[in-house]
Formats: sequence, structure tokens, C-alpha cells
Amino acid sequence: MRKILGISLIVLLSACASQTTQPEVDDLAAGSGAGGGMSSSDLGGSAGGRPGYFSQLNDPNSILSQRSVYYDYDSYIVKGEYRELVLSHARFLRDNPTANVILQGNTDDRGSREYNLALGQRRADSVKNMMTLAGARDAQIESVSLGEEKPRALGQGEAVWSQNRRTDILYRGE
Repeated sequence: MRKILGISLIVLLSACASQTTQPEVDDLAAGSGAGGGMSSSDLGGSAGGRPGYFSQLNDPNSILSQRSVYYDYDSYIVKGEYRELVLSHARFLRDNPTANVILQGNTDDRGSREYNLALGQRRADSVKNMMTLAGARDAQIESVSLGEEKPRALGQGEAVWSQNRRTDILYRGE
């Protein structure tokens, strides 16, 4: 019953948002840049039965090892500084159709629980929209809101809050 009520509130709050704009993107599907596609030879399996592409996802020299998009206060617009990160993950998904991600939208602890769940969902959805516009398939991406329930940092103040306003990109099977 609580889940149904929570989902209903999220839908209601999402519908009441003052702005429902798509993220600004300039020809998302174009360009290559860092973290470009992989050939089919890069997809060989590994000893643990995991797809071979996990090594690229965890390479600290690859943009794909970066997994968080941070936001301004009370915003779900993807900042320009995270555009290439999101597009690199989108290209990776496009080039690896068996890869799947979960986008977890997070907020700081200010605001009501219901508001933060709705804002976290808008944050995850904004990353998902950019990824699908850049060529990733909708079926590869699940977006969920964790609201304020999974903070990266504890405490008060802008330094702490800014770490908690984020969308995390998690690959299934990792």
C-alpha cells in the first residue's frame, strides 16, 4: 500500500513540475570522443563468465570508469561538464547491446521525502533521455529514484549536499 501511495505521489509531483523540458543536446548521436565504441573482438567473455567489456568499464584511464553525474540545487538538468560522460556511456550501450544499466537518481536531504523521490526520478530520467537520444536502446536502461535514501556523504552544508545531488550509472552484472 505504501509503495502504491509513493508511486502515486511521484507521478502526481512529476506532473506538477513547473518545467518539463528535455535536456539540451546538440546532435547527440554525432561525434566520437573518449570512450567510443568497441569492436566485437573486445566483447570476449572472461574467466568468471562476465562479459569482457567490464575491464574497459573499470579502467581508471577510461571516461567509462566515471559513473556519477552531479546537479545544481533543485535541478535535474545535466550540466555541460557531464555531457561527454553521459554520451560515452550511451555510445558504449549502443555498441554493446547486451549491456544494461540502472540509473539511480539521488538528492540531498533537504525537501520532503516525496519531493526528493520525484526529483531523483527526474534526474535519472534526464540522463536516460540523453542516452537514448545518443543511440542507446530504451530497453537497456532502467531509471529509478532513491531520493535522499542513499547519501554519498553525511552531514550538513553545501560540500556534503553537492555530493548527494547525483545520478549514479550502474552496470548490471558488475
